[in-house]
This record gives sequence, C-alpha cells and structure tokens, in this order.
Amino acid sequence: MKVGVYHNNRDLRLEEAPTPTVGPGDLLMEVKASGICGSDIMEWYRIKRAPLVLGHEVTGDIVAIGAAVEGFALGDRIVSTHHVPCYECRDCLNGYHTACEVFHGENNFDPGGFAQYLRISGRSVSKGTMHLPDEVSYEAGSFIEPLGTVVRGMREIGVTPGETVLLLGSGLIGLLQIKLMRALGVGKIIAADVLDFRLQQATRFGADHVCDATGDVAAFVREVNDGRLADKVIVSTGALPAAQTGLGCVEKGGTVLFFAVPKPDEELNIDINAFWRDSKSVKVSYGAAPIDNQQALDLVRSGRVEVEDMITHRLPLDEIGEGFRLTCDGTESLKVIIEPNR
Repeated sequence: MKVGVYHNNRDLRLEEAPTPTVGPGDLLMEVKASGICGSDIMEWYRIKRAPLVLGHEVTGDIVAIGAAVEGFALGDRIVSTHHVPCYECRDCLNGYHTACEVFHGENNFDPGGFAQYLRISGRSVSKGTMHLPDEVSYEAGSFIEPLGTVVRGMREIGVTPGETVLLLGSGLIGLLQIKLMRALGVGKIIAADVLDFRLQQATRFGADHVCDATGDVAAFVREVNDGRLADKVIVSTGALPAAQTGLGCVEKGGTVLFFAVPKPDEELNIDINAFWRDSKSVKVSYGAAPIDNQQALDLVRSGRVEVEDMITHRLPLDEIGEGFRLTCDGTESLKVIIEPNR
C-alpha cells in the first residue's frame, strides 16, 4: 500500500509499505478521508519521532475484521480515534479521561491515517470506533475528533447564552468553536487573529466582531462590549503573545481556557494576585474522550454544526506535501482533507 511519511513539515514522502494484517481483535479500514490536524504541523512535537505516518482524523470502510470483534461487519462505514482512555483509573473515574495514562500511552492506529489502509486495535475498536451514518459523508466524518475536542473544551468552561466570549486564534479549531458557540446560543462572540483571511472566515461562520490580534485586543473588547472585558476567553493558538493577551482580557469572575498552550520551553507569566482578587479562573482542555466524539457525531448528523463548508482542499495521497504546505501557511486553506484511495 501507499503511505505518506512525515520527516518534517516540508518533507513528506510517498512510500510503499506492507498492508497491515488483522489479529483477532482488530479492524482494517480502507481510509476514505483523513484530515490534516493542527497538531500534525506542530513540528517541535512531531519531529522527534520522525519518520512516521501521521493522520488521526479518519473515516473509511471495514475491509477486514478479526474473529473476536463484535458489533461490526465487513463494509461498515466507520469513524475511529487513536487514543482511548481506560475508564478504570482514578483520572477516568473522576471525569479526567484525557489525563488517563492509557489515553496518553497507547496509539491504536497502524501505521496512521495518511495511508491507504489502517489497522485499528486495542480499546480503539470497542471504545473509539463508531458507525458513520449514511447521511454523514466521509469528509464530514473526519471532523468528528476535532469537533469532539471542542465539545470537551466548551463543557469545561460552561458557556451560556448571556456571555461574551473572546476567541484568540481563528484557525480551523477556532472556527469550529465559533460554530459550536453559535449552536449553543452564546450571546456575543469576538474573534482575534493575526491573519486577515482567518478573520474573514470568523465573520463568515458567526463571530459578531473580529480584531487584529497584534493590536490592543483588550481595548477592542471593551469598545464592542459596553466597557466590559470578556466573560470567557478561549486561547486556541500556541503563540505565547496570544496566551499573555488572553490573561489580560477576562472580566472579573471570568475564565480563561487554554485550549492550546505555548511550547514547553516558553514561560507564561500570570499575575495570580489579580486573578485571586477578581475571582478569575484559568482552565485547560486537552483532547477528546469517546463521549465527546459521540456528541460531536450527533451535532454533525443533526446539522446543528455544519462542517463541510470548512473544507477548502481535497487532495490525493501523493499531494500530501502540498496539503502540509497549505495547512502550515494558513492564508488560503481551512481544512485540508487527504483522500488516500482517490
């Protein structure tokens, strides 16, 4: 089979690899759609494990099935996720599924979604794989995992209709957050970014106001929000200046959610006295658990969150290098979908 092998963000190679064989508890998927995720282009994080086959936002058809697998059949349309919590540890039992050591330690995809065929194993078969309804396209299904992460983040901060939310970072995830906030009836959405293209898309998908993130964002928020800062701030970019800006844009009693964070070697200074005095909170959100992905699937299937209008490029596997270039550049693409068997 053909695979797209990642060496760095500018070096992706089309290579041949053996098609995986299934064991008793495995599934083999013929990959129909695999989205390029923002985390795929986090070179500082990915390059230390290169070369490897990335791709975890996947949908496809079951073409081989292990003898011990129940609930699935050959030809089923499915969507699957590569990290699944154990549901048994203290973290899982307390609701912190994405802090689970099993969640972080097991990758149940072989080799990855940027391949013609993908073996799904372990907990990802029973807990991380769902039937893809006929009314949901393969491309739309590839949004389930990223939308699941957004669902989890929104639950963490509990957005309500009367609130003003500031979103820092209007890439694909930020735009999904705008769409979900619109579905939840959030009162006022303000989006910031450094790229005009993304601000245009933020307006297109439901932001009430947009601003250049290189300017005085706090002053802009006050200007369009009756002199008040934001009730909730969501940081959806790993840029350190955005993280610092977010801390200064939250109203008394409000919450800053770090959906994305700066690099490990970058330090973020927090005036904890100001947060203490004004009852402000800092929260974080990482990844998605199966319950979040199920809710995401329901949102897509019902049409409450439209996703196909965010797809700007559909590329065959031999153009994966161009897909990464488009995603890294960010000025002419939103979602790039790789179709390995096109």
